[in-house]
Amino acid sequence: MFGTSGIRGPIGETVTADLAVAVGRAVATDGAETVVIGRDARDSGRFLVDAAAAGCCECGADVIDLGLAATPTVARSIARLNADAGIAVTASHNPPEDNGLKLWTPSGQAFDTDRREQITEIIETDSFAFAPWDGSGERRRDRGADAAHSRAVIEAIGEDATAAMDGLEVVVDVGNGVGSVTATALGELGVDVTTLNAQPDGSFPGRPSEPTAETLTALCGQVAAGDAALGIAHDGDADRMVAVDETGAFVPKDVLLALFARHAVATAGGGVVAAPVDTSLCVDDAIADLGGRVTRTQVGDVFVAEAATRDEVVFGGEPSGAWIWPDETLCPDGSLAAAKLTALVATAGSLADQVASVAQYPIRRESIEVDDKAGVMNRVADGLAADYEDVTTTDGVRVETDSGWLLVRPSGTQPLIRVTAEARSDDAADTLLADAIDRVDAATA
Repeated sequence: MFGTSGIRGPIGETVTADLAVAVGRAVATDGAETVVIGRDARDSGRFLVDAAAAGCCECGADVIDLGLAATPTVARSIARLNADAGIAVTASHNPPEDNGLKLWTPSGQAFDTDRREQITEIIETDSFAFAPWDGSGERRRDRGADAAHSRAVIEAIGEDATAAMDGLEVVVDVGNGVGSVTATALGELGVDVTTLNAQPDGSFPGRPSEPTAETLTALCGQVAAGDAALGIAHDGDADRMVAVDETGAFVPKDVLLALFARHAVATAGGGVVAAPVDTSLCVDDAIADLGGRVTRTQVGDVFVAEAATRDEVVFGGEPSGAWIWPDETLCPDGSLAAAKLTALVATAGSLADQVASVAQYPIRRESIEVDDKAGVMNRVADGLAADYEDVTTTDGVRVETDSGWLLVRPSGTQPLIRVTAEARSDDAADTLLADAIDRVDAATA
């Protein structure tokens, strides 16, 4: 039922009002007495919020409705409102015909594997604890969530950085999503903000919801043509943040991860950065001389957040555009990331120069269609473990070598085995990729 990013899928098929009612019932049955609910701009969110709220109230939980709200705004509001859980009705960067539900704890962390399994079991066994006739929950609105989120972002930026940000020009592409907190917070920090696609519209008419180099041509063009120091872009629910440098060039996401990680480790005087198994070597190299190291997680920001709960972790990031500063919150917060990056540019100079300071290496990717993912993965894992010394199975099979690494990992949604290889030279990357592909091909024979 739950993927790594909650429940998502087409409206009327995977995601229905019946499902939303069941999720609301299950969250209340699982012990939540007060639940915060908010949604992105998709029109289907209107009835999904009503359905989830009805399920909560039916099982005795009070509901605090934020209305349109970014996912990090929902996650941050749980503790502020002394609630027990949060439900964000969103499909994040998915297309407009999709929607979904993601569940959050008061720490800002998404429900972990155990909590997701518990909710799934309650739903699948129909084990709802309905309230008595006089014990149903109440529903009320809270209209202060965006302002509170904006204040938290502002407070996360130090005085020196705030002074340096005064008058800096930044273009923010909201993507017709619900990430207006970014422009508000940056404006309060003294930044000269220009917005694109700022009107919430769940059909995403300005551009596709997922911000990529291919979908951000308008942002790249506007930054290149003007005097902005950088451009910022969000997905539909503003948990993701990506960037464009002052020349209008899209910043590679692994490089952005490396910049955030380097700054966090330098500020802390060392520490651990949590990142998925498919993260580039450039992140390891960016923090090694500063006393930092990378701990690798399963792919998915929920797993990065779980790792970020450890005391030694100073930053967590996923190349999808999800960034976590555990001292601030355990949810990926696109508005916080936007303010952090703007502060970094204001204090450390040109974003293009900072990008150029990060070593980038050749990376190769292939997808191979197979009939038996589990069997193929088992055979590939056995062969790699026999032939290489440094092999981990955190998510798929990852092999570290002197020249680079390779990763063989099953797709979570398609009959595919995904193969990735990265090395410090083209020849080494090609060799690692060829070895991995040969092993997958042999395992399917």
